[in-house]
Amino acid sequence: MKNSRIASVTRFFLFLCGLGLFVVLFTPIWRIDLQAPQYPEGLRLLIYANKLAGNVDIINGLNHYIGMKTLHADDFTEFKILPAIIIFFAAFFMVAAFAGKRKWMNILFIVFVAFGVLAMVDFWRWEYNYGHNLNPDAAIIVPGMAYQPPLVGFKQLLNFGAYSVPDTGGWIFVGAGVVLLGGLLYEWIRRRKIVPQVNPVPALITLLIIFSFTACNTGPQPIHVGKDQCDFCKMTISDNRFGAEVITRKSKVYKFDDAHCIMAFLHSKAVKQEEISGVYFTDFSTPHELIQAERAHFLQSPGLRSPMNGNIAAFSQEDSLVKLLPRFYGAKISWEDMQK
Repeated sequence: MKNSRIASVTRFFLFLCGLGLFVVLFTPIWRIDLQAPQYPEGLRLLIYANKLAGNVDIINGLNHYIGMKTLHADDFTEFKILPAIIIFFAAFFMVAAFAGKRKWMNILFIVFVAFGVLAMVDFWRWEYNYGHNLNPDAAIIVPGMAYQPPLVGFKQLLNFGAYSVPDTGGWIFVGAGVVLLGGLLYEWIRRRKIVPQVNPVPALITLLIIFSFTACNTGPQPIHVGKDQCDFCKMTISDNRFGAEVITRKSKVYKFDDAHCIMAFLHSKAVKQEEISGVYFTDFSTPHELIQAERAHFLQSPGLRSPMNGNIAAFSQEDSLVKLLPRFYGAKISWEDMQK
């Protein structure tokens, strides 16, 4: 039937995704970054379709001391079948493109999503076993401690910060899924003639741009007073008027209870300047939202009596700062002044 055919532009994007999936065979699919004071440059574990790479030997040496199983590619059954699965999906995308039928695209979408869910479940299962099945005769044993890495995102493991995120191949996989979903939606709209003339190219490009921004979200996170700990002085954050955050390009968030702590942290170079995505301060005025340092207006006054005696408050509006000058006599300073 004529209406079972998909548009040429949809077929083009399916074929493009098929080509992209072949690239996954040669690029890392996932990575786990480890950061600790004794490794200022960090350690990285790269997971390909058929091998492990990165600082595997160093990580295995550390694992030995805490009783974790060492990593060897031969121990992973997934490495034997994953390349074939990737080739299968690359071919499936191309077959769907050449066949040009909605039925093939629907089947592809169901199988592709099912594989994605199964893959993440299998990855979580591996991480759980890797972090919980410890050698009872290890040199270092912390009672009740498990070392399961995060599935996605950041997790603190003793003095190591572990960051788990898709790498190039993983993002290609996710991008193919986004394009496939966009193609299905476009065909659904076109078939029902909800929009008689739809140009899907701008829509798909916009969808990919939105995805690229949301997938790498580097925005501020709420500071939980009485629960979160300052990443410099290690004190519990107790006053919601003086909080601050440093956010890295990898979306790791460092929280602070005082301007003194965040500035000391920045000057320590614990995080390189080029790795910082943003610096935020809590608005001293209600409702104490986080504001970018570059857009904030700062008041320095001994009368503020902040937790660590930084005695600096940030304001989103200069008028709010001026109104408090009679109460907290001091000087207005800029973000540039604070960094000197």
